[in-house]
Amino acid sequence: MSETMPPSVTEPLSTALADQSSCGCGAAGVELAEGSGRRAVAVDPESKARNRTRLRRIEGQIRGLQQMVEDDRYCADILTQIASAHEALRAVGRELMRNHLKHCATAAIAVGGETRDAMYDELVDMMYKHSR
Repeated sequence: MSETMPPSVTEPLSTALADQSSCGCGAAGVELAEGSGRRAVAVDPESKARNRTRLRRIEGQIRGLQQMVEDDRYCADILTQIASAHEALRAVGRELMRNHLKHCATAAIAVGGETRDAMYDELVDMMYKHSR
């Protein structure tokens, strides 16, 4: 491979291939049981910080919703707050998808073969499952 490609191309690919041995997101082609503690190939620190902040804010929104229900608040007001919390969760999902594409999917696609095909299947499944 490195005979036909310049080092600038093969070095990131070699790194991606080396990273696959410890990849827990399935990008290495190793199927792990659901809930087995799979890990991302990499997570951007800024993205993680944004998601943690958003999730803390969402946690507060949910507590507020619980209180609104407890206080018998007007249904339309509760539904408005539910829509707001839902959109905040979608923002976290978009950020996570961006990270997954940038790191996990990119590494799996670079590996090629069955690993690449499995990632394509995973991405299609995720798009359909999460586009509702």
